[in-house]
Amino acid sequence: MAVTLKEVAMRAGVSRSAVSRTFTEGASVSAKTRAKVEKAAAELGYAPNALASSLTTGRTKLIGLIANNFHNPLILEVFDLFTRGLQDRGLRPLLVNLSGASDPAASVRMLRQYSVDGVIVASSTLPASFAEAFKSAGLPVVHSFGRPSAAPDVSVVGIDNVACGRMAAEALLARGYRRVAFLGGPQSATSTQDRMAGFLAAVAGHPGVTSSASFASDYTFDAGRAEMQRLLAAGQAEAYFCGDDLLAVGALSAIEDAGLSVPGDIGLIGLNDMEMSRWQNIGLTTIHQPVAQIIEAAITLVVDTIADPGRTPEVRLFPCRVIERGTLR
Repeated sequence: MAVTLKEVAMRAGVSRSAVSRTFTEGASVSAKTRAKVEKAAAELGYAPNALASSLTTGRTKLIGLIANNFHNPLILEVFDLFTRGLQDRGLRPLLVNLSGASDPAASVRMLRQYSVDGVIVASSTLPASFAEAFKSAGLPVVHSFGRPSAAPDVSVVGIDNVACGRMAAEALLARGYRRVAFLGGPQSATSTQDRMAGFLAAVAGHPGVTSSASFASDYTFDAGRAEMQRLLAAGQAEAYFCGDDLLAVGALSAIEDAGLSVPGDIGLIGLNDMEMSRWQNIGLTTIHQPVAQIIEAAITLVVDTIADPGRTPEVRLFPCRVIERGTLR
């Protein structure tokens, strides 16, 4: 049987309300009483009931963590960092899979059912309308990996995808490639659009360099492989900026299956610097996205927004850098 609050009160020689206040954040209790209660709780192995506490405080400490691409291994790193970061602050993550979702209102209803204190949207492909719908429903929300704007409706934490596109183009041009291409994820994703825009704009200023763009159906290995197979049949470029590491690994597989080599015949550069890109048999040159910093900032912002729902939304962007490995000449 679980140890009850009454048993702790009896062991500590205090009232049950004193025990309750000891384990209620912000409640008033003397240092002497707190010490007695905590000692009795430790001796009995008592842990406060989080659900009961939420009825008293009006706060569940639940943070809805929204994602929609569970086929990309990067989401495991994102979930690991988010869940540990939230738990370290005494918060509880509620994972929500919105793969294939198209109705923000339905997502709002789902989150309200669980009485979450706040929401973090962790996606570069979900439309901004989802985060905006949560805010309109009165839920503190932060969009991590979202598209920044000069006057955001909700706080956004991420990277400058246009700058990353330029960075990739400059890396290819510096190595003498003259037929370059962008292989992006879903064309509707703002991350795809911005990375392509930066890439093509940077290439356009170089006479004698040709460029093209194509899109995979998703940010997955299979989608990257399928699109590269199509490109190889149509006549490949010298080098590709793949808008995601997993797309690049799929492209690498297709290139090698076609009897070609990387970087001997075709160069590849990805984006994210996910764990797989560091594997010895892959060694992908890529653009490092500071995922840990983005997640820490997103957690801080959602906590601050819960404390002050009227705070002005802000944008925090973190710089990226090229990681040299072995897929460019």
